[in-house]
Amino acid sequence: MGEEEKVAELYKDYWDYMIEKNIDGLRNLMASEYCLYHMTGVKQSAHEFLSGLKNGTFNYYSAIHDDIIVSIRGDEATMTGKSRVVAAVYGGGKGSWRLRGDFTLKKDNGSWKFTSSKASTY
Repeated sequence: MGEEEKVAELYKDYWDYMIEKNIDGLRNLMASEYCLYHMTGVKQSAHEFLSGLKNGTFNYYSAIHDDIIVSIRGDEATMTGKSRVVAAVYGGGKGSWRLRGDFTLKKDNGSWKFTSSKASTY
């Protein structure tokens, strides 16, 4: 498996872990400096985001991946994933969204780790 395919698999794992509320799995995918930029403009650290996932602020039910594009330059990568997601967040009802995630990654001791992600729609 090439490096691009490895990074694309991490995106799929990311969504699987969010649906499963697998906090340890997600934490292992994230670099210590990871931050998430919600489409609302809110910036959260990994700890804040994972706490919200654990306490039910963020609930993800399914994700169907339409497109994953990876670009690697040495030990850094960018990835754009487009997925149709069913979720309920911030106390709202369950809904469907076409979410785009723009991610940055770095290779750390031979493993790719997410350093940031920015959510939007497509």
